[in-house]
Amino acid sequence: MEDREEIIVIEHVSKIFGENKVLDDVCVCFEKGRIHGIIGRNGSGKTMLMKCICGFVPVTSGSIQVRGKKVGKDIDVPQNMGIIIETPGFLNGYSGYNNLKFLANINNKISEEKIIETLKLVKLDPHNKKHVGKYSLGMRQRLGLAQALMEDPDILILDEPMNGLDQSGVEEMREVLAALAKKGTTILMANHNAEDIEILCDTVHEMDLGVISRVK
Repeated sequence: MEDREEIIVIEHVSKIFGENKVLDDVCVCFEKGRIHGIIGRNGSGKTMLMKCICGFVPVTSGSIQVRGKKVGKDIDVPQNMGIIIETPGFLNGYSGYNNLKFLANINNKISEEKIIETLKLVKLDPHNKKHVGKYSLGMRQRLGLAQALMEDPDILILDEPMNGLDQSGVEEMREVLAALAKKGTTILMANHNAEDIEILCDTVHEMDLGVISRVK
């Protein structure tokens, strides 16, 4: 069997709010360059686990390493990571292109050509002047994916990335994600849709009441 680098290593992670244990002794590793799926009901802990991996929420106990560095100790937030968690937030009075341009200017690393290329990749018209406030849920989701992709991250953390997309949109996004994985991007995806998980994912884990178990 081919040896693969474990790019995300989660060891005995628990997260407790008051008397509520949202994550319960989670131990799991995710290998580089593969698509990893997490399934589970609302409230099962999927989103909280993703927030902890991204450094948005500190763990109560245990440790999370990304590329060998402990989140919250060696690094606050892992670098070179594209993220969609919950509904992406945008400036409603600006176009999709201008939203991404505004974000790109913060780090000043991305060219206008790259923004246009990324919008086209997710099947959005970069020259459309429509304000994001008038976007459909599916269009906002595509724009969120473009935001996550535009800096060419080597890790993608995607919470319900197909949310709001019609069937043709879902198929287009599957193609985009599969192509990224072929190039070596590591993708961690939480999804309600078992078909998306079955078609796309190399590994599948199920979460229930904060406990994770591998099913594929």
